[in-house]
Amino acid sequence: MSSTLGKNLEISIFGESHGEAVGVVINGLPSGEFVDMDIINQYLQKRASGKDKTMTARRESDEVKILSGVYNDHTTGTPLAMVIYNQDQKSKDYSELDGKARPSHADFSGFVRYNGFNDIRGGGHFSGRLTTPMVMAGSLCLSILKNKGIEICANIYEIGNIKGERLGDRLDIATFESLREKQIQAIAKENRMREEILIAREKLDSVGGRIECVVTGIQAGIGSPIFDGVENIISKAVFGIPAIKGIEFGEESELKGSLYNDNFKVQDDKVITLTNHDGGINGGITNGMPIVFSVKVKPTPSIARNQETIDFKKMENTTIAIKGRHDPCVVARCVPCLECVTAIAILDLIMESEIYVGFRN
Repeated sequence: MSSTLGKNLEISIFGESHGEAVGVVINGLPSGEFVDMDIINQYLQKRASGKDKTMTARRESDEVKILSGVYNDHTTGTPLAMVIYNQDQKSKDYSELDGKARPSHADFSGFVRYNGFNDIRGGGHFSGRLTTPMVMAGSLCLSILKNKGIEICANIYEIGNIKGERLGDRLDIATFESLREKQIQAIAKENRMREEILIAREKLDSVGGRIECVVTGIQAGIGSPIFDGVENIISKAVFGIPAIKGIEFGEESELKGSLYNDNFKVQDDKVITLTNHDGGINGGITNGMPIVFSVKVKPTPSIARNQETIDFKKMENTTIAIKGRHDPCVVARCVPCLECVTAIAILDLIMESEIYVGFRN
């Protein structure tokens, strides 16, 4: 099913932007894992809107209610269900959009795919609101991975025309913690990026950007070749975030092979590579170096400017100016979503590896 992800750790998300609630059911979690509500709430607040003029004014309390799978703050090993009830919907903002295809939205494609029965309010199940259950599940996975010594952190290195910096070899906990304290989670030029967003907002426009994500502390030998490679699994999870339009693993692919190749070396009885241009993955399998990839986030398609479109129910051309509350840039809000879906993918991969190790033994 399209809203289900994972093989050994399976998550299934449900809900609509303006429906009663959004939520997630997680199957496959081992029993006895501590459910850290502080971390879950921390990531939900990072994803939340309404903080300032760089974001939509919609404000949701995002209070998590755990329905099953947790007892005495630990997982039971049975399906874990979490839900958040929507509170700040303004569905009347979409009453004039019935039949009109908002540019770069899924209104028309969803109408065709679901024979006109899709919920159009706020984008329905296609909305960025559905990243909330991804964050609920992923933040739990992040805490489990942290206990295994694995850290996941994202860094914004481009918003609009403002180019910041990549993390490079700054992959220590202190750097990650410093980044996580920022609303615009960028290692450099976050103030310039904020200005770029506000300028777009004043012009009734929007901007996109680029984010890199790193996974440290992961061992070699995780993943499988061809169709179940680490890149494949992470990519499928990442493209669940509606705004993501591209992904690239490693960096500096324009180099010639003699400079690009990651040469191996034994150091302190450990295998490392002198560079990490492949982003820690060879043949779809981790080589023990940090996993590094970057994503492209498109400009928010909901803008208040008058745009050409169609009324696909009347089959005629028309124009549209989108009303309502919308982000002039969703890049900052994508950061916790990116970290969380990556955590889901990595934990699923690790569980797969542990299953096969068990079979070999």
